[in-house]
Amino acid sequence: MSYDDPVDYPPSEMPLLLAASLQDHLMTASNDLERLQRLLDDACVVLMDGFHGTAAQLGDIIDYGYEISPDLQIVRQGLYRTVTALQFQDMATQLIEHTNKRLRNCADQIAREALGDDDPDGAAVYDDTPMKPNPVTQDEVDSGSVELF
Repeated sequence: MSYDDPVDYPPSEMPLLLAASLQDHLMTASNDLERLQRLLDDACVVLMDGFHGTAAQLGDIIDYGYEISPDLQIVRQGLYRTVTALQFQDMATQLIEHTNKRLRNCADQIAREALGDDDPDGAAVYDDTPMKPNPVTQDEVDSGSVELF
């Protein structure tokens, strides 16, 4: 029997070191997801700034009365289609947040099972909110509407 395999033990008999290790891994994964969210947010700010800057330049060209060539029309349409790709940020944010909640919930459950309630009143504080299996039903970025919740 291996002490590294949580399946070998009922939750109430899981060794404390194993429980602490599992909880640490879950919290590390949760922290990594939070860092990924910050990186994604920063990248989307840069994308939006680039989009708005380029759209403004195209608008200036159109406002000056220049005739829009078919090639420039294609560029403009392509630029506006990039907004669809920014839907990715919304979907990814929802998935990251959902997964992060699940990881933290698992870490809390491990702590409760291994260490018991540490609240003086005997009731541990944790988020036991039931979660949908998947908050985002789309699995690709395509033009059209995005289901937000």
